[in-house]
Amino acid sequence: MENTSVKTMWGDFLEAHLEHAFESAPKTTYFGDNEKDANELAILVKNGVKKATSHSLLGLQQQNEPLPKIGELTVVTNWEGEAQCIIRTTKVTLKPYFLINASYAEKEGEGDKSLTYWKKVHWDYYTRELAKFNRAPTDSMIVVCEEFDKVF
Repeated sequence: MENTSVKTMWGDFLEAHLEHAFESAPKTTYFGDNEKDANELAILVKNGVKKATSHSLLGLQQQNEPLPKIGELTVVTNWEGEAQCIIRTTKVTLKPYFLINASYAEKEGEGDKSLTYWKKVHWDYYTRELAKFNRAPTDSMIVVCEEFDKVF
């Protein structure tokens, strides 16, 4: 928790939710891989429009990141690391990219919320992400579908 706004938000959350008083401070994250996307996605989460995010399993493995866990709290920030809201993971599903459906794409809340839009922007994102590891996305790659609720 390096940013003062994150510490403040976590403190405000704990004041309102004493049942979490003995939990470790949550991780912080922004969505996307650039300033424009991170800031737009943070607003969508804060406004309750974006209720899911999709990680490539290979990307998580290459970065030594753990799988998201149901019940896990996360402080969502903008690109600058300023706290926007707190979310709780409610569902984690692993599925091949080709099995992502329109219902899930709508939960992501991005663009026009269509499956076509989801596939385009996520393919582009996974291409950039995996290129760092000399890998490329495939239709059969595993996507970690994380659903969440905004709790604060």
